[in-house]
Amino acid sequence: MEALRGTDPARIGEHALLARLGAGGMGQVYLGRSPGGRLVAVKVIRNEITGHPEALARFRREAETVRAVRSAYTANLIDASLATAPYWLATEYVAGPTLARAVAARGALPADTCLRLFAALAEGLASVHAYGVTHRDLKPQNVILGAQGPQLIDFGIAKGVGATALTQDGQAPGTPGFTAPEVLVGGGSGDGGADVFALGATMAYAATGRPPYGTGDAATVSYRAVHEPVDLAGVEPGLAALIGACVAKDPAQRPDPAEIVRRCGVREALVDDPVYLGFGTLGEAVPVHEMRTQGPGLAYGHPPTDHDASASAPAAPGSAAAAGRGRAGVWVAAVAVVAALSLAAWKLVPFGGQDDGAGGGAGRGKDASAGAAATPARTPGAGGAGAEPPASGGAPAKPPAEYIEGNRISRYFWLPSTDPERAAHGTGACNLAPEQKPPGADFQTGAEVSGKSVKISMRVKYAENSATRPDPYYVSVAVRAPHDLDPQTGKPFPMDNRAVGFTSKPVDIYGKWQTGEFLTLTYPDDFAEHVNGKTYPAVPLSADPGDWTVVFYHVEDDPAEYASIACSGFQVG
Repeated sequence: MEALRGTDPARIGEHALLARLGAGGMGQVYLGRSPGGRLVAVKVIRNEITGHPEALARFRREAETVRAVRSAYTANLIDASLATAPYWLATEYVAGPTLARAVAARGALPADTCLRLFAALAEGLASVHAYGVTHRDLKPQNVILGAQGPQLIDFGIAKGVGATALTQDGQAPGTPGFTAPEVLVGGGSGDGGADVFALGATMAYAATGRPPYGTGDAATVSYRAVHEPVDLAGVEPGLAALIGACVAKDPAQRPDPAEIVRRCGVREALVDDPVYLGFGTLGEAVPVHEMRTQGPGLAYGHPPTDHDASASAPAAPGSAAAAGRGRAGVWVAAVAVVAALSLAAWKLVPFGGQDDGAGGGAGRGKDASAGAAATPARTPGAGGAGAEPPASGGAPAKPPAEYIEGNRISRYFWLPSTDPERAAHGTGACNLAPEQKPPGADFQTGAEVSGKSVKISMRVKYAENSATRPDPYYVSVAVRAPHDLDPQTGKPFPMDNRAVGFTSKPVDIYGKWQTGEFLTLTYPDDFAEHVNGKTYPAVPLSADPGDWTVVFYHVEDDPAEYASIACSGFQVG
């Protein structure tokens, strides 16, 4: 999700635009707000292709299909304009990552999770087929992992009963690697059996984390789909057999959706699956400030003259009000949008970057390891309770909060050295560089495991040689287990941990500047996790053996404003 650009319209039809959700071959998709305050996804066809009859016919087909299908597995049509330019349609906004994004971020899904997702998607296909519609482009990018279950999106090339094909001569509909052999060879549009093939290929991707028929140009991948077996190396045998049946070369040999559901043997709800629950942390961020009343003198639902959230007088640059008004201001995770659906178990960690992990800065709700921090680097001088006035003679700054919020996705991972001798002494490296330069000439850190605890130390070397006490510079240390943890039980989920982790109270790194000693914290005693206003105690080291990561964050006045200055780690046997 991105902020609106200067060239974007403020509204489409009756819908106020809030942000960019993404773009495709047909057009731009926006997050919008309906006149009644409902979140909608607004797809606007590109100006440069409005003169192409084929493109317009495909767009109108998508609107007609979405209007015809009223399924719990599809986003319902809210509004559309198909008569004159600009052509657009608005559907329900579904919060959650695509299956493609989830697998790219977390890797292949466990077999049990795959079977539950398999059954849910097969049930969704059965629901769509019951309306006489075939999707024709089912793939991981067109499956959204919503809080209540998966949703099928993008019916741009879907075909209803009796409808004529919209593809050009010599071109098969769909996406290479997910298009059925009979469609590729015969050039036809395919039927429900082709959707089953695409479902099988999609689940092969989910189960392996790899493209089902490898990579390469479209012709090469399509040739493999027609003549070679699907890639199922390493997949649990029962799951592999079901996927193999779905991607059978002969459509007559494929099971129908109802048979797929039966063979999955699901006995629990998908949304109770711990791995599926974990995907809630990958949800896009929603600019809630844009959903609020539009400022003094404007009735709710009437947008201001520009894209800002308020039409009142501009705030002074740098003020809290100014920081909260811009399109990239206050953000919360999109999962909160569906919190009213009684799925509070979706643990909230906003993800504010681009698809598949390419992210923006590390400001509020942003990726904690995606590059430069959203707020400028500060010189030592954040101030603190009882801190001496800075050397400049000015008043000390407001102290930071008692904690930092676990409001980000973190991609820092520490790995021990490949040299056995160095690894034996706890030597290793992190995969990413810090976002800010640490203070002083030499910032030193350490992590020493002793029994059930870890002593984590840090200091700015040679600070003691300074004639005057350096300005306070607050650091919070984050300790993260190898795997994502259930905040209620402390038990690990079978997936890599992308949370900020358990963090310490911010401490002034110059606290022992006169003696030059290391400032030391103890895990788990000095650490806790703070998410969504709740605090969870740190888990014991024994809860998750493996490579633990330690990140040192420079903390701003706001508990959501912090940037990394160093990264380390340790091993738990």
